[in-house]
Amino acid sequence: MSESAETTTPSEAAEAAAVRRRWITLGEFVAVAGLVIAGLSLWTSWEERRDAREVRAEERAAAREAARAAASRSGLIATATNGRSIAFRGVDCALQSTDIRFPKALGVAPQGTVTVHAIDAAWFDRALLRLTDGGADRRQGRLPVLIDSVCTGSTGNRQESAIYDIAWRIEPRLFGRVVRLRGMAIRERTANHREGAARLDALWSKP
Repeated sequence: MSESAETTTPSEAAEAAAVRRRWITLGEFVAVAGLVIAGLSLWTSWEERRDAREVRAEERAAAREAARAAASRSGLIATATNGRSIAFRGVDCALQSTDIRFPKALGVAPQGTVTVHAIDAAWFDRALLRLTDGGADRRQGRLPVLIDSVCTGSTGNRQESAIYDIAWRIEPRLFGRVVRLRGMAIRERTANHREGAARLDALWSKP
């Protein structure tokens, strides 16, 4: 091989050096990009784990709060009705006493229960019949009542103020009409008696 073929010109050497630099720069870029991607992956994974921990903590806190709220409630449920009265009890506690209030516009005195827990149609049937006098012989509707109750459970005494709906029906009979009670269901819980009384009057509408 001739000497001229083995000799590298300055321009060729410069070009070769430039090519090597480009390859080095590209390699560095790939390495840096890999580090950035790895860092982002680690950051994303850490963020996801942190978010998951926060969600679990919030869920546990909500569950504890729900359990505390449930433990402080009486929760009344009807157990039987014969048409003229509705017997009821605490859902998971021993009911001690209740104070039952009717809408002020109905003009019915408050009632209470201690040993026998039941709502009697005789407490309000006259007022209801008077309000519906002159209408159809057969009528039905719901009467909201505020019940403040004390119940004893595993965590001690529970106090609750809640509005319940009393489902009623007026039926004709041989002489006049009669109010029949069909059942009761919770409508909403209130923070206290005062708030419950105001809410009760707001919910009442003449049948």
